[in-house]
Amino acid sequence: MALALLFSALLAWYLLYTVQLARALRVDAATLSQLYAAALRALNDPSDQSGVRGLLEIQALILSAGVPMIVTGPDGTVTATANVPFEVDLESAEGQGRVRAYIDRLDQRAPPIGDPEVSQIHYGDPPFVRSLRWIPWLQAGAALLIVVTGLWMIRYHFGAEKERAWALMARELAHQLGTPLSSLEGWLEVLRLPAAERGSMPSEAAVLGEIDADIERLKRVTHRFELIGQAPKLEPVELTALVGEVERYVRARLPKLGSDIELLVDVPAHLPRVRGNAVLLTWALENLVRNALDALAGRGGRIAIRVRRAEPGWVVVEVADTGPGVASAQRPLLFNAGFTTKPRGWGVGLALTRRIVESVHGGRVRMSDATGGGAVFDIRLPEAGPREEGGNGP
Repeated sequence: MALALLFSALLAWYLLYTVQLARALRVDAATLSQLYAAALRALNDPSDQSGVRGLLEIQALILSAGVPMIVTGPDGTVTATANVPFEVDLESAEGQGRVRAYIDRLDQRAPPIGDPEVSQIHYGDPPFVRSLRWIPWLQAGAALLIVVTGLWMIRYHFGAEKERAWALMARELAHQLGTPLSSLEGWLEVLRLPAAERGSMPSEAAVLGEIDADIERLKRVTHRFELIGQAPKLEPVELTALVGEVERYVRARLPKLGSDIELLVDVPAHLPRVRGNAVLLTWALENLVRNALDALAGRGGRIAIRVRRAEPGWVVVEVADTGPGVASAQRPLLFNAGFTTKPRGWGVGLALTRRIVESVHGGRVRMSDATGGGAVFDIRLPEAGPREEGGNGP
């Protein structure tokens, strides 16, 4: 709204300036035409006084233009004035001094005309010039105000986006910590039960094993969030091990979804290693797989994780599902922080994945339609260089 109002004001000043300038030019054209007509009348008048009458008429036309003019003699004494913006009293020293000060201001803008040994005419701007000279300054001020307002809005926007991102990350942290913490609470309740009441519950050794697993998950979550906002160390990463870890993560959750979901994993042998951070890449891939699981929840389907080598120097990790896909209107917003199509989603996963892949690893992540329906997410990552692989490359 502020930018719209400022732009409207700037446009209004521009239109006013243009109209006033056109009007002033028309007045000038009319005055010149009248001067030309007066000169023609004097030339065509055969009487002896024609020249005097013509000059007096021309003088009256010039004075009617409103241009302030002051005539001074060879000694600088003011002899005549016209269109001066104050009362002139040439008989007093104070009046002469005031006119001389005004002459100094006029001479700063335009040099006087005439022979200083005879007489000179000091002149100023016509009224329309005096009224128009402020408009360019007002336009420049309005333009500067628009720029300042725009920069402030950009800064405010980025500040708001940053605060929003931190809020979303806090929610994501609470969500990821909540699952293992709830599990730990459950196992502690089991351990508090008397041995006679446990029945078919897991043994203490099995419960301790699950507690160790939950603690390990908590450590992994905290380590992930420690890397947020830092420049993590990038080193060669084996995608076979990385995808295998994600596969174990997914298969452990499939029975809890209560849906017929099939997981397919295709990782060819002898794949080149990629240059990255294993913790962050695992997180990014988990986000895509969780997104696919949410798309298939309650309806079943298939999730396929495929890894292939693209053009030289790049490896692609593909996550495809047979879910409902993404509407075309939602695709431009899909990777924006806070945007989600889930009733209880926070819009963190895909935004975080893009940041990990593109900002940290210099790769690219994009979404496309699957051939038989659903969605396909591609993560394109750079291969590790010869030096990073431990070779003798340049």
